[in-house]
Amino acid sequence: MRKLFLSISIFCLTLAANADEGMWLLKELNSQSVARMQEMGFTLPVDQLYHDTNPSLKDAVVIFGGGCTGVAVSEQGLIFTNHHCGFGSIQRLSSVEHDYLKDGFVAANQDDELYADRLTVSFLRSMEEVTDKIIPYLPSVLSEIQRELTIDSLSNELIKEYENDPFTSARFVPFYSGNRFYVVLYDVFRDVRLVATPPQSVGKFGGDTDNWMWPRHTGDFSVFRVYSDENNKPANYSDTNKPYKPKYVVPVSLNGVKEGDFSMTVGYPGSTQRYMSSWGIQQRVESENKPRVEVRGVKQDIWWEAMTQNDTIRIKYANKYAGSSNYWKNSMGMNEAIANLGVIEKKKLLENRLQEWINSNPVNKEKYGNTLDILNEAYSNSGDLAKYTTYYLETFNNGIELIRFANTILQFDAEGTEQDKQDFINERLVESYKNYEPKLDRKVLPALMKLYADRVPKEYQPDIYQKIDSLFEGDYERYADWLFDNTQFTSLEELLVLLQTADTQVLSKDPAMELALSAADMGYELSSKMISFYENVLRGEREFMAALIEMDSDKAFYPDANFTQRLSYGSVAGYQPRDAVWYNYYSTTQGILEKQKPGDPEFNVQDYILKAILSGDFGRYSDENGELRVNFLSTNDITGGNSGSPVINGKGELIGLAFDGNWESLSGDILFEPEMQRMISVDILYVLYMLDKVMEAPHIVNELNLVD
Repeated sequence: MRKLFLSISIFCLTLAANADEGMWLLKELNSQSVARMQEMGFTLPVDQLYHDTNPSLKDAVVIFGGGCTGVAVSEQGLIFTNHHCGFGSIQRLSSVEHDYLKDGFVAANQDDELYADRLTVSFLRSMEEVTDKIIPYLPSVLSEIQRELTIDSLSNELIKEYENDPFTSARFVPFYSGNRFYVVLYDVFRDVRLVATPPQSVGKFGGDTDNWMWPRHTGDFSVFRVYSDENNKPANYSDTNKPYKPKYVVPVSLNGVKEGDFSMTVGYPGSTQRYMSSWGIQQRVESENKPRVEVRGVKQDIWWEAMTQNDTIRIKYANKYAGSSNYWKNSMGMNEAIANLGVIEKKKLLENRLQEWINSNPVNKEKYGNTLDILNEAYSNSGDLAKYTTYYLETFNNGIELIRFANTILQFDAEGTEQDKQDFINERLVESYKNYEPKLDRKVLPALMKLYADRVPKEYQPDIYQKIDSLFEGDYERYADWLFDNTQFTSLEELLVLLQTADTQVLSKDPAMELALSAADMGYELSSKMISFYENVLRGEREFMAALIEMDSDKAFYPDANFTQRLSYGSVAGYQPRDAVWYNYYSTTQGILEKQKPGDPEFNVQDYILKAILSGDFGRYSDENGELRVNFLSTNDITGGNSGSPVINGKGELIGLAFDGNWESLSGDILFEPEMQRMISVDILYVLYMLDKVMEAPHIVNELNLVD
């Protein structure tokens, strides 16, 4: 009887945990999920989450920049998001004289807010399914590439009316591996201003060391404001613009969180591969993650050494380094989690069950009899080529900056109008060169080119390697010195003269352009060889997804993340990362005092912040024990792109901002692990405390709709 009771208990807990999985489209939230949410503590009317015409939560959750989420928290257009989401804009606004990265920033009033050039905030306008306008034009006789080209043509027709509207973003988005389709429209606001950001010692406390780790003590938040024209419509920057009045504003809770509380996120998760096959996962581990970790590790070591020795370089490379290192560490953690959690073995069990279902009747066999074989062969036969492609992309596309500049210049239209030329220079070149240090790139180039030569066979090395062997005796340092001494691409001023006076032949003879063109040729060759494998992967994944839905027809499936607005729900909870270890569900400022190291680039904390914490004067932001909580854990299902997502309680009130996942479950993009997967959020009470007590910005707090 005791064993039976234990089995039933474990079964019920498993059901409860599994119910938390999923990144659901708000518009298609199913009754199962709603019932489960209500059981866990959700009390809002469902139509307050999403409504086509009436104000609802979907109107408050925004795309922040190009890859993050934010939330509207005031009637005057205030947006809360993560510090790391605003990092690029903060970096562009910073200088050695005004180091907002290091020192933080607070606008005393709206006149003091700083315009963040190139930053956009996009509000969801509508989401319409258009599957019936696509599928009838996709006969089964089409090859997968023909199918993709047909879809591209049809989708262009559906969104072409918006292509010249700078304040509307129209996206055609496939779902369920290309089995359903939507057109999604956004209102794009282009006048966005920085209101407040904590110093990096708060917003990025712990740096790379703590990234993806728990416990965390990071105040990962920043505050921006969206401006509109006099009619409350999107507009370009102007002194006459007014703060935007959102359709819906999320109230802010002062009540804190406790274990077991309902928590919900609404945001824009970027990409998951939950329905990837075991062969695809194996290729991800060996041919993508491992090469990426190796190449970025070499580059980042060179960058980091220079950044810690020079403030100018630190500011220039802060955002680039953060972006590179985040995915670098994620790739390491993903491989470790895939191995530790037996992800590939679990996928194989699912595939075995699917194969049995396919073989169970002739209809299934006719439709899906070759699906698993197609996937197996496509991935298994392309592993090495995929690995060389990753080395290529990380070295020549993402690694050596001079090549990226040369590729950009190839898009310059010397025959265009003067205005077109100037726009190109301002938008594509000026900002890039502002954050470029040739001496640093001069060190990166030989290191990465040598690594590429050591890892990739000669047949997949660009022709420039023959020149290095013959003229420089294979010495990459000598080649780099020659290139940087003779190129005109390291100086914006010299480059602008070259663009105005030279023809294509002269440009192509520059050593940097010679390298870029040689690399591009090899990139084309690699992609050409990969295309047949890619076509079979596309077909196999589409059929695999369709077969899973048919096999488990009583199960509610959610589509993979694709940077469209999604909801996930869960509860506040700690976890057990390994035997005999338990992690509490929240951290406090005590951890900041324990971790801080004077002068350390990742753990240094300014004296005035330490003094404020040591005083213990947390006021209404403390918990029942008088402590100030910094971060907390919950079981919400998120991924990259969810950064800055509002974490909301059952009453629809803001309790935190999502900013990270935990190390032990970084395989979560591929397989959700309910017992291990946790979302890390900054507690909104810590955000309010920092703004109110430490950054001396009570006027920002007073602008919020606080609920006690």
